[in-house]
Amino acid sequence: MPKRFLIVLLAALGAAPILATPLLAAETKPVIDNERVKVWDTTDAMPSMPDDFVAIDFAKGSAVYGHAGETAGQAGVRSVIIGLKNHPLAPLPNNSGYPNAYPRPHIDKLIENDRVIVWHYRWYLNDPTPMHFHDKDVVVVYLEDSPLQSTEPSGKAVVNEYKSGDIRFNKRDRIHTELVVRGSASAVITELK
Repeated sequence: MPKRFLIVLLAALGAAPILATPLLAAETKPVIDNERVKVWDTTDAMPSMPDDFVAIDFAKGSAVYGHAGETAGQAGVRSVIIGLKNHPLAPLPNNSGYPNAYPRPHIDKLIENDRVIVWHYRWYLNDPTPMHFHDKDVVVVYLEDSPLQSTEPSGKAVVNEYKSGDIRFNKRDRIHTELVVRGSASAVITELK
């Protein structure tokens, strides 16, 4: 039945026509959704993003920044899409006596603008990060299995067993050092401004 005929028929019967718009499965199932970000792990291209975004190519460990209305990701390519909600928070003043979390050794800056700083980082066995202060909220995409020990200034330590593909939102105002306990590990880390 032609679409135009169906709409006329519905109108004649007193029913309001329903115009379908395509929805992506990824759009309906974000892996993180809070006041700062909405994050999807997808192999679909996501057309007409409602907000500015960071698209991370999982296989390459690379990232691009896009604007509202643009397409994020690419069909058939695993991407982590971080939609940036309109809820900016200024970085916290660092009065901790420790350096900010980034930059640090073994890190590459991928993107910096007025909304985000995106880093690609690699941890190495027996090479802890300096004790540091997180002044910004971050979204971390683990690119490989990452058994990381986090140690606070008090000496309290915990080992977190992140798996390849894990995605975490970590709030600012944390102090710790990190050490990979087996092998090496890597992640793409998006600091939110």
